[in-house]
Amino acid sequence: MAASPAPLRVEHQADRVVATLDRPEARNAIDQAMVDALHALCAGLEVEPRTLILTGAGGVFAAGADIAQLRDRRAPDALAGINTTVFERIAALPMPVIAAVDGYALGGGAELAYAADIRIGTPALRLGNPETGLGIIAAAGASWRLPQIVGHARAAELLLTGRTIDGAEALAIGLVSALHPADGLLAAAHAIADRIAANDPLATRHMKTALAAPLEQHPRVDLELQAELFESPEKHRRMTAFLERRSRR
Repeated sequence: MAASPAPLRVEHQADRVVATLDRPEARNAIDQAMVDALHALCAGLEVEPRTLILTGAGGVFAAGADIAQLRDRRAPDALAGINTTVFERIAALPMPVIAAVDGYALGGGAELAYAADIRIGTPALRLGNPETGLGIIAAAGASWRLPQIVGHARAAELLLTGRTIDGAEALAIGLVSALHPADGLLAAAHAIADRIAANDPLATRHMKTALAAPLEQHPRVDLELQAELFESPEKHRRMTAFLERRSRR
């Protein structure tokens, strides 16, 4: 019997990793094999931090969790947080995560996109959380991440109605930061990764840490991270280079 194709295609570059959800027969629905592959991806990026670009094959990001598997899960499976755990791990990666979203990003697919630091899309984007129509809730991050991204009122309307929004509305409410044609989406994600790569990696990691810190930890966490950077040789090198460039103008 032939082995099943890998659900996640991973391309390693020096300063970034591109991971493509690739289950065309299921519109890239997130099943246990996909979850396992995402955990393996995170394990590598935790050891060797690089920017991660997440995207989907075939004009679809991820049509949701695999309903055939989800239907058979019981209370212990819910408490195990199968999707929640891996999405939390993605959100906590040391370097930025960019979600390049085309087509459907529904249910668990939407929650995977919410776990990214930066989201860009296409006009064909169709994003939503229809879980309550299936007798469950969006329990893998939507209830706390989506309000942080778009505000409580908009998040409540989307999550309680299960309404799907298009790319234009996603841009208008700040759920994605830009729209690009489908054939330019990955290039746009790489352009963002290029800008990140031009910056100091440690400063980028510390900036992500500060952004993720609870409100009550500010400003202490910012000052502690800044104190470490103030002692960094890279900070001195970059500021010296900046001053030298300015003096030559």
